[in-house]
Amino acid sequence: MTGDPAQLPAHLQHRRPVRRMAPRSRDEPHRTATPLELFFDLCFVVAVAQAGRQLAGHLAEGQLGTGLSGYLFVFFAIWWAWMNFSWFASAYDVDDVPYRLTTLVQITGVLILAAGVPRMFNDHDLVLGVAGYVVMRFAMVGQWLRAAACEEGAARRVALRYALGITLCQIGWGLILLVPHDAYNYVVPLGILAELSVPVIAERDAQTTWHPHHIAERYGLFTLIVLGETVAAATLAVQTALDEHEALGELLPIAAGGILLCFSAWWIYFARPIHDHLRSNRQAFLWGYGHYLVLGSAAAIGAGLEVAVEHAVGAAHITAAAATAAVTVPAALYLFTLWSLHARHLKRGAAQTAVLPVAAAAVLACTALGGAGVLAAGLVAAAAVAVGIALHAREE
Repeated sequence: MTGDPAQLPAHLQHRRPVRRMAPRSRDEPHRTATPLELFFDLCFVVAVAQAGRQLAGHLAEGQLGTGLSGYLFVFFAIWWAWMNFSWFASAYDVDDVPYRLTTLVQITGVLILAAGVPRMFNDHDLVLGVAGYVVMRFAMVGQWLRAAACEEGAARRVALRYALGITLCQIGWGLILLVPHDAYNYVVPLGILAELSVPVIAERDAQTTWHPHHIAERYGLFTLIVLGETVAAATLAVQTALDEHEALGELLPIAAGGILLCFSAWWIYFARPIHDHLRSNRQAFLWGYGHYLVLGSAAAIGAGLEVAVEHAVGAAHITAAAATAAVTVPAALYLFTLWSLHARHLKRGAAQTAVLPVAAAAVLACTALGGAGVLAAGLVAAAAVAVGIALHAREE
């Protein structure tokens, strides 16, 4: 039998042989997300939805401290696992059977983490969440060890540093489970700092061959998924409120404002491509790490809209200003963070540069409007898009 795939039997032509995990070229043309990456992203929706739902529930009960701290921790675990996979895949995705199976193990870890989210929020029980996280991260260790086996020199050292660093972090998370709950606020930040330091230490001598266009697309796709979850959460909240209270007059302004915020968030993020800005690890790390705030605030907008809906029908135990702030604060954070990390690099002139910071401040000021604040914030965000379009058109 020859090596020509066309001469193989039909049932063998589509088999994916085990390949050498060689790094991919940063100059590879037409590099796009794979179906496996898209499936990986979709499975993260479950965890994002659980985090948003728990945040909304705590905010509606006036438990700001508990809800916010739990959300920041849970969303970090979700975002960090996703980010590590995405950057690794950008450099080493061979799409063979071992790679696919290892990725499916990581997805299983995501689902375990998602199942543990309510316990993290309500009971400070990290066991199930940490178990899922460890499954994801040790699968990532396997990927790095496989890459190290196929590399030499500096690239091999980078892969081994990643494998060792991630392993030590997971041991640390396991030890944290032995600490009393009262000490979590002190030890969990240390674990987060350790996780964030691994890529910086691993790539201090050489950088992996991540693909700028591919990375920009991956972040864009995850942003789409988060915004989609925000729309879905808000829609479900409005539907539930109408079924139980029929408060159409109170809900329409919130729904309209939420839609405008989501549409504007999408428009601003994808106004211009960002991949040309991602030329080095220094730029890429700041941009990539900063997306924790971009993505976290985008998801929190959906939770805030749920809170605003509950307040409108009298089901939330907070003031009108607090319910509005649940939407306006993450929306303002999204606009400002996106400007500082992403959009400002693509702006020309003082007028274009000032649009998003001014819009962020105006959205935050809408908090003072109480029940009308969500609609006002949506109108401000839409106006920012319109002004940005007009300024860009005037340039041309």
